[in-house]
Amino acid sequence: MISTMQDKKQTTFNNKIEKVMAVAAALVLWQLAAVLIGEEILLVSPLKVAVRLSELVFETEFWGAVLFSFKRITLGFVMAVLSGIVLAVAAYRFHIVEIFLWPYMAVIKAIPVASFIILCLIWLNSSSLPVFIAFLIVLPVIYTNMLTGFKSTDRKMLEMAKVFRLSFAKKLVFIYFPKLKPHFISALSVSLGLAWKSGVAAEIIAISDGSMGEMLYNAKLYLATADLFSWTVTIVLVSILFEKVILLAVNKIFGKLEDM
Repeated sequence: MISTMQDKKQTTFNNKIEKVMAVAAALVLWQLAAVLIGEEILLVSPLKVAVRLSELVFETEFWGAVLFSFKRITLGFVMAVLSGIVLAVAAYRFHIVEIFLWPYMAVIKAIPVASFIILCLIWLNSSSLPVFIAFLIVLPVIYTNMLTGFKSTDRKMLEMAKVFRLSFAKKLVFIYFPKLKPHFISALSVSLGLAWKSGVAAEIIAISDGSMGEMLYNAKLYLATADLFSWTVTIVLVSILFEKVILLAVNKIFGKLEDM
């Protein structure tokens, strides 16, 4: 048992080292490419980006833009997760609901994000657009994965629970949760990145005032390549941090439920 735990820790440590090495190699290649091109307007070096980012973090406008985008994209994401779960439960319980929702989910998954953004600009203002776009893009991912999880539940276990008259709470914890957990975590892993990509894309196209998308747009407009890369790095870092926090919280919740 102790040996297994040590092996697991060693594997985790090795994975972290490998990731650090991969990032370092990517930065070296980026630096080499910037030196070979020799035009900062086309490709700025990672060192210049780091310097510019260190300047931006001390500006009030920077944190205002991060907070603006974070609140709206998070709101859209949370709404999509809750709606996706509710719709998946309804579709699992009532087949007619699944049939009714199928064309909508298929269309949302098929239409490009840019098309949705342009269409929605007709009905929504630039401030609320990122919320709706993040919601719209994440919803089918959560719904599809959760519905698949429900459908993979062992029917024999459900029949046994019915015979022993287990409460709904016990069925949820001991039968549904073990099947739903991998599907739910997989859906979150995929949709968290999609939420940020689609949300920021909506901000760029709509030019949402005070958003990270607007900052990216202005950087491109004024050919401020260092700013463009700095904001891109910021979006990536915020997205990764958001994903780590959400997945850690979800795993802890599932862990507590499994210990009940």
